[in-house]
Amino acid sequence: MEATCTQVRRRTVPPGLAALWALWTFVVVNLVIVEVLFLSAGTGQNGVLTAAKFFGMHAAVLMLLQLLLVARLPWFDRRVGMDRLTVWHRWVGVTLLWTVLTHAVLVVLGYAKLSGTSMTKTFLSLTDVPASLLGMCAAAIIVVVAGVSARYVRRRLRYETWHALHVLLYLALGLAFVHQLRETTTFRSSAFASVYWWSLWLFAFGALVVGRIILPVWRNAYHRFEVTAVVPESDDVVSVHVTGRHLDRLPARAGQFCIWRFPGHNHWWTANPFSLSAAPDGRTLRLTAKALGNTSAGLKNVPVGSRAFVEGPYGAFTSLHRSRSGALLIAGGVGITPVRALLEESAGDVVVVYRVRSENDAVLIDEVRDLVADRGGRLHLLTGRRGEGTSPFEPDGLRALVHDITERDVYVCGPPAMTSAVLAALRTLGVPQRQVHAERFGLA
Repeated sequence: MEATCTQVRRRTVPPGLAALWALWTFVVVNLVIVEVLFLSAGTGQNGVLTAAKFFGMHAAVLMLLQLLLVARLPWFDRRVGMDRLTVWHRWVGVTLLWTVLTHAVLVVLGYAKLSGTSMTKTFLSLTDVPASLLGMCAAAIIVVVAGVSARYVRRRLRYETWHALHVLLYLALGLAFVHQLRETTTFRSSAFASVYWWSLWLFAFGALVVGRIILPVWRNAYHRFEVTAVVPESDDVVSVHVTGRHLDRLPARAGQFCIWRFPGHNHWWTANPFSLSAAPDGRTLRLTAKALGNTSAGLKNVPVGSRAFVEGPYGAFTSLHRSRSGALLIAGGVGITPVRALLEESAGDVVVVYRVRSENDAVLIDEVRDLVADRGGRLHLLTGRRGEGTSPFEPDGLRALVHDITERDVYVCGPPAMTSAVLAALRTLGVPQRQVHAERFGLA
């Protein structure tokens, strides 16, 4: 049973917690199966190769988990959020990197001990073995992608360059699959092992293909999204209105975002995540963006009547997670867009805190004022620069603005520094974690 802002219902298990349980159940069950397969398939030719086999089997599970975390499965995404899934994807990737490297080193060391030769000669001899060569190529790609994904390197690469290199991971997964398939002690040690590994790989790749290719293509063919209006909101902010067929059947919620492409206006690979700045009404979708990059700055020139390609909707920043009748919505800068959409669904006691440098920078402020007034809520528009010790996002500052903050659901969306400061203050104030909902700008 789902809850909306207009009517908060009690549930036995919160949606986010249910998704976490589902994920951990999947991980634990598969780890147990892998341990059983490892113990039942016998040891390697020596202790080192047995350890290499252990790390190799677990590397395969980590690869498949990586696929599921980026498959953008709607049920999972609505309950966890793409921003959190991306963070998990990154940490699983770090674990995968070291697991693969450990596996590779142990394989070379194990065969070196078996043959009594140096690791260098053993490594070169293994390149003549097809299964080993495939594994080496997969490992090399994983190392390269991990290197360019390090924050120091990533910040110095164009997004398109980083993304193109990151896509090579799919090639690495394919090579790893064939590598595992040719290792009979892992893939074909028993009938159960073969069924298990085939099922797991097909499930993971199937989820990725459905979530990332089939579902977006089907939705765009079905809805046929089209730009109906481009409205300047200020000198550097623009709203784009998009319509389509049967939009009442698009499972979009206030607070979610989509990944938008405008073919003919930008390159096909140029896409940006923009939040819905108005609650979906079954007829139109609206995004509002500030000119922060080439794509967002060029939105004001998108021709009316042109096609739009929309991926999504995505995100867990919705009323699905409401557990209290009162709500506090905190926004910084253009982070007001999903908050403004959530306001349309808000009922009960609602407070909005909107942080901007000046009132001229307050995007959609007139709409926000009207929505807050219609609901009998309160709006705190915080402008100007504030010195240390006087920040409204310190614990004392938030408590002064909203004295009953611990009794509310708190939604936070804004620049990373602001979001981090608010979340830290909420922890200090003792706001229960289940009542805190944050949407972060960065996904990569």
